[in-house]
Amino acid sequence: MVLFGFFALVLVAVYWVNRAVILFDQLIADGHSASVFLEFSALWLPAVIAKVLPMASFAAAVYVANRLSSDSELIVAKSFGYSPWRLARPVLVFGLMIAVMMTILAHLLVPQSLQQLRLREQEIATSVTARLLREGTFQHPSKGITFYIREITAEGELKDVLLSDRRLENRAVNYTAERAYLLRDDEGTKLVMLAGMAQTLDIKDNRLSTTNFSDLVFDITAVLSPPRAKSRKLEYIPTLELLTSPQIVSTEARESLGEVFEEAHMRFQSAILCTVAALIGFSAMMVGGFSRLGAMRQVVLAIFLMVSVKLVEGMVTDPVRSNAALWPLVYLPSVVGLGLTAGLLWQAGRGYRPRRRAAEVAP
Repeated sequence: MVLFGFFALVLVAVYWVNRAVILFDQLIADGHSASVFLEFSALWLPAVIAKVLPMASFAAAVYVANRLSSDSELIVAKSFGYSPWRLARPVLVFGLMIAVMMTILAHLLVPQSLQQLRLREQEIATSVTARLLREGTFQHPSKGITFYIREITAEGELKDVLLSDRRLENRAVNYTAERAYLLRDDEGTKLVMLAGMAQTLDIKDNRLSTTNFSDLVFDITAVLSPPRAKSRKLEYIPTLELLTSPQIVSTEARESLGEVFEEAHMRFQSAILCTVAALIGFSAMMVGGFSRLGAMRQVVLAIFLMVSVKLVEGMVTDPVRSNAALWPLVYLPSVVGLGLTAGLLWQAGRGYRPRRRAAEVAP
């Protein structure tokens, strides 16, 4: 368990850093604070942990078996009559403990965290500051509205602002200002423009009129169109709802019935795979005798078998998504993994019996 925690921490850190770089660019560049970045990162962690648990259990089992072999502890255990099946029993218990962790993550924590993450993303999408405060970029917060800021100072002052309002069919108004500020009150967000000009174009009469102003207040909230409500994704929906109301979920999420069943059963399969991964790693290390080169061949064999199981997992994805009746294929990787484990333990239990040389007949 200690080694499992170490490998899980390393793998989570690798995945989290890759995701954190993307989140940092998206959130901080949009003007959000570091607390929002940390909140989003924390909401992503359960999904990241669920991805690395099978690999962490596999790595821990291989490492422990390798240490037991290199320290000759496996040889001592075998000399006392312990079979490979008996030696694999603690690994099975370890795998079941990890499977319980994965079950809690897959069925409870991951859907709830992703659901909360979606809600926070929608809240941020409605934020006026996040949608408008971007330097050197033409923003289109709603149809007929164009907004541009050349520079944003450290004090929050907007430099060289352009606001184009073309919502009316026969009229277009362009507001330009040397300086501007975004202010919030009980009624919403207001854009206060200073030292600017309003250009009104009457498209029907092709007439342009200009008005210089020292200050002008423009209601930003009134021109922003709220983001469209997104349909729920399968990752957010509880497992019980996926299994009891698959047709309703399929319609709501706009996914096929096969994808609904795949998502539901993959949550069970991921927990089983944690146990299977640990057993594959340990049983592969039990095959083969002593070698001065160490257990490199067994380690390579374990990695190859684990990759094969993941390949089987990828092969069954498309058939299940196209035909919901084939959902039992989701568990095929675990069945293949258990079969490989049984074969390896049986091979390790056979022992090594040297062949007897045929007696030489004297001429």
